[in-house]
Amino acid sequence: MHKAKCVLAGFTAIIAAAILPAQASAAQCSNTSAGFDTWVQDFKSEAAGRGISPAVLNKAFANVTYNKATIRADRGQKSFKLSLDQFMQKRGGQTIISRGKKMKAQNAALFNSIENRYGVPAGPIIAIWGMETGFGGFLGKEHTLSAVSTLSFDCRRSDFFTNQLYAALTLVQRGDLSPDARGAAHGEIGQTQFLPANVLKYGVDGDGNGHIDMVRSKADALASTANFLRGHGWTAGAGYQPGQPNFGAIQGWNAASVYQQAIAIIGAEIDGGR
Repeated sequence: MHKAKCVLAGFTAIIAAAILPAQASAAQCSNTSAGFDTWVQDFKSEAAGRGISPAVLNKAFANVTYNKATIRADRGQKSFKLSLDQFMQKRGGQTIISRGKKMKAQNAALFNSIENRYGVPAGPIIAIWGMETGFGGFLGKEHTLSAVSTLSFDCRRSDFFTNQLYAALTLVQRGDLSPDARGAAHGEIGQTQFLPANVLKYGVDGDGNGHIDMVRSKADALASTANFLRGHGWTAGAGYQPGQPNFGAIQGWNAASVYQQAIAIIGAEIDGGR
């Protein structure tokens, strides 16, 4: 995590707000777009009362709108209903394996450093990197703060995404997320698509520049992914196929069984059969 004392001292209240369960809120959720603008104003008042500066709130919400594409995506996640073979074909499993082996060779020093520090080999990290964004090639097109705000306003998972919204605001305030950032439909950030609260909890400064930049720094994104897996029980040297000790950490990455199995299969091919 970013350790500069001048930054951390100013954000203690914000980080606490981001990681604690959402409290009862005066900003009322809805299952339609009606009332979103009023909700934004109510939320900004609440957030200011929880220690987020009005300047950051004004900057963060300047271009926030209700995101219909996010709602459509939230209601229609059909790819996880595919069989494993169908999922691998849809996600381009063989292409990820082929490109992933090249990525491992081209970034050998980085992946060796990550494995030495976190105990996670290159394969599953590269599998996640490839499946999430095509190795950083496409990070998503949705306005991140609009996506997270929309899901915070939406009643289906309001508490969960209210926490994500506070986390995103924390990242904006400390300079680790642009208010104009774009990403996936649910507000996932960067090359391996972290939700904002996971950036706060597991994000690491992999390139040593004093920031956690999940978008532009592959070292930050990949080291953070390894740290996430370690945080979910990864044990150095143990196997990660279904039934092996580290498969549970992979399950922490995504709840869909086909996604978990794909990470294990692609990772093993890249790692040479681990």
